[in-house]
Amino acid sequence: MRPRRNNWLGALLLVTIVCGQPARAQEAPLGGFDEYVNKALRDWEVPGVAIAVVKDGRLVLAKGYGVRKLGEPPPVTERTLFAIGSTSKAFTAASVAMLVDEGKLKWDDPATKYLPSFELYDPYVTRELTVRDLLSHRSGLGVADLLWYGTEYDRDEILRRARYLKPASSLRSTFGYQNVMYLAAGQIIAKVSGKSWDEFIRQRIFTPLGMTASNTSVKDLKNADNVASPHAENKDKVEVIPWRNLDNIAPAGSINSNVIDIAQWVRLQLGEGAYGDQRLISSGAIKEMHRSQTVIPFEPSPLLPEAHFLNYGLGWLLSDYRGRKLVRHSGGIDGMSAQVAMIPEEKLGLVILANREDTTLLVALMYKIFDAHLGAPQRDWSAEMLKAAKGFAEQGEAAAKKLEAERVKDTKPTHAPEQYAGTYTNDLYGEVKVTNENGKLNFRFGPAFTSGLEHWHYNTFRARFRGAVASTAFVTFALNAQGKIENATLSLLGVADYPFKRAPEPAAAAAVSLSEVELKKFAGKYESKAPPVEVSVEMVGGKLKAVVPGQPVYDLVPVAPTRFRIAGAPEGFFAQFDMAEGKPKSLTLAQGAGPSIVLLPDQ
Repeated sequence: MRPRRNNWLGALLLVTIVCGQPARAQEAPLGGFDEYVNKALRDWEVPGVAIAVVKDGRLVLAKGYGVRKLGEPPPVTERTLFAIGSTSKAFTAASVAMLVDEGKLKWDDPATKYLPSFELYDPYVTRELTVRDLLSHRSGLGVADLLWYGTEYDRDEILRRARYLKPASSLRSTFGYQNVMYLAAGQIIAKVSGKSWDEFIRQRIFTPLGMTASNTSVKDLKNADNVASPHAENKDKVEVIPWRNLDNIAPAGSINSNVIDIAQWVRLQLGEGAYGDQRLISSGAIKEMHRSQTVIPFEPSPLLPEAHFLNYGLGWLLSDYRGRKLVRHSGGIDGMSAQVAMIPEEKLGLVILANREDTTLLVALMYKIFDAHLGAPQRDWSAEMLKAAKGFAEQGEAAAKKLEAERVKDTKPTHAPEQYAGTYTNDLYGEVKVTNENGKLNFRFGPAFTSGLEHWHYNTFRARFRGAVASTAFVTFALNAQGKIENATLSLLGVADYPFKRAPEPAAAAAVSLSEVELKKFAGKYESKAPPVEVSVEMVGGKLKAVVPGQPVYDLVPVAPTRFRIAGAPEGFFAQFDMAEGKPKSLTLAQGAGPSIVLLPDQ
């Protein structure tokens, strides 16, 4: 997802018919494949993988390799559940296709026809964006995965906040992977069908295909006993990490399944919408999903051998391999990887699921399987791609060393820790909280991004987010013209920068009580030459008031012995008196996020 998820008797009978005769692990032309996979697992340090292959409508391989959880004996089997990540997108596109077949919507209908409150940053895009655009990654919007990843926003709130996401390009001008648009498509499915996306997937796809083990939420895994654990690398060591809940972005990637179930989904695709004696989707709709919608610029690479084009359909990535059209999609979320791929003209398809994230091993195994069935010269794809992966890893290590070398030594923050503490906001992403705990700064953005802040240099601090999309990140604080901390930018290395503006200090109730004698010492006239401002501070009815020509009279409410909230002014407006020998030396008017004004007593 990240740039990485009724008739029970009938369903069980269906699985029995499809899978009643166990697939032979070494059925020709896959002789020697078990040894190859087991060696690859060791080489790539992947705990476990499950693989299923469909050929000519028949399951010819369904098997697990390795273990479900590192350090524990239970093996991966063909029925072990994994997160399938973004390969879930094709399920969302297929659901839309079913509604198109029923005449309940059209591919090129405006999205707002079904989601009237859906609004994007550009009014033109809001008006013109179609259902097809939602599914083909051409909305022009920038990356916004922090809007949903590890946040507490629900599906409706994520779509509401999408209006603040600035475009990265114009509509339909370029490919831009967008999970939030798939969420919008899922919400359209719910609106048109009267069922939640989850219920629609269960009733219209899982049940007729006999996918009885599959579900759409990690919450549904609690009663399952054959479940893989997610794994990721941490400091050169592969370890178990928690499952990631994707309920708020479910239509883009929340499905959990096993290779037996996904093999039935592959059979449906290769059958052009027919499965056994059932037709779930019209052949025309399947062809539309497998037809190029958005061109993806690419350069030849180890991941795309022999490819001449790379396009995106509706929920599927399209390219060519050995002169044949290749329809596939990968999936990746915390600790899990997936690959679903088909060569339709050969009636050949596969699914590979692994319990480690960001591994190219799945692509290597895909090509290995396809080569065997196509009768192509055999290549050690695992060894070739492992060499390439190690090269990329070395580049990453070199970049990390370069970053460390560029660190400016012996610098200090410009402010004391407590002055960095506060709430920082972004219209799109929400709030970031920086707290000071015994002189140590801590950073929190939702449940996924919580870390202590280690001083890096100047006003930049390093954060380490365990198990999140980026393990190492930086937070840089910026000052305004008055030398006050005004902004904090979260930089996720290799992902993006996320700016947050400091929120005005909340207008709290009076924290102190001052006598009339104490208040009178602040009374007097104050002025500033540039900008020209005059303020008269007066005692009226036992209260301190500020009189500004042309404005209402403001009450000054004490929140500290020399600090007053300006009642009636916008939030974050305060009057701060600087005292010398018991007399006001200056009056500073703090104007929220705006510039402060310093006034001197009128002599």
